[in-house]
Amino acid sequence: MNETIDFRSDTFTLPTTAMKEFMFQAPLGDDVFEEDPSVNELEAYAAQLFGMEKALFCPSGTMTNQIAIKTHTVPGNELICNSESHIYKFEGGGIAMNSGVSARLIQKSDGFINAQDVLDCVNPDNVHFPKTTLVSLENTTNMGGGLCYDLAEIKAIKSMCKTHSLKLHLDGARLYNAIVATGTTEKDYGQLFDSISICLSKGLGAPVGSLLLGNEQFINQARRFRKVFGGGMRQAGLLASGGLYALKNHIPKLKEDHKHAAQLVEACTQNPTFESVQDVQTNIVMAFTKSEAEVVVKRLQDKGVLCVAVAAKKIRFVTHLNITPSQIEKAAFILKNI
Repeated sequence: MNETIDFRSDTFTLPTTAMKEFMFQAPLGDDVFEEDPSVNELEAYAAQLFGMEKALFCPSGTMTNQIAIKTHTVPGNELICNSESHIYKFEGGGIAMNSGVSARLIQKSDGFINAQDVLDCVNPDNVHFPKTTLVSLENTTNMGGGLCYDLAEIKAIKSMCKTHSLKLHLDGARLYNAIVATGTTEKDYGQLFDSISICLSKGLGAPVGSLLLGNEQFINQARRFRKVFGGGMRQAGLLASGGLYALKNHIPKLKEDHKHAAQLVEACTQNPTFESVQDVQTNIVMAFTKSEAEVVVKRLQDKGVLCVAVAAKKIRFVTHLNITPSQIEKAAFILKNI
């Protein structure tokens, strides 16, 4: 049977043998009662890393984002985000369904927003308009191709939020990719955001889970909403320990993922099938095709390389923990010759 090399997403990572052994040794308790020692250790460790007061372990990044929105807003409010952001585009309409909040969308294909965008979108204090209360950023930008915010721009946005009494949330599903790529630290982000969501089950390789971070008052309220959303788990330490192992062992491995992505870019640029390839910063490669992307995806699939068409003539490849150097070499050869 031919080997399949899966670049569809970094959510396809599998826990390593060492991670699974660590998970099976985890001490357990009832997390709804806040008595699971492994969950408590993960939350305390993550909060310390980011210099934030508390953290909350949840089943998914969608849940951490949606809880953050619910905690920061009341029905009838409005948030500001990019039109390509995960919280708006890929969370099932949760902004409206869960929180009764409208979204003011900034139309930029790279997934970014800037301080001027925020200023332009803040509604005046007028009964005709929803009250603007929250700004959400995404770092790295998924649909933007794994691009990273410049820290100076985030600081400018934070300043604008303070001026207008807005809360600032970070969908940091791939924040550690940005940290590794830019040489920033967790505390650089912890001091700028009112809440941060980080995913443990993408490039970091844990099987399940995300963390929501914030101050004590915010997390206490977020815990109530987690229960309402059905995210109160019992002996969750088995899963949380996978996340703890990832944070302590897998962050340096992200640099290898970024190197692998750059190799894919180089291969695509050598094949006229591809019109162009976006410059890569982290582990996401966006390649633009001359013909229909779905046709190229099928040809690659027939050769054992899995990827995703994200637009009519745009393909996304995502490198991750379970992609080996030999697989990258094989995939690069296929991309050059498909």
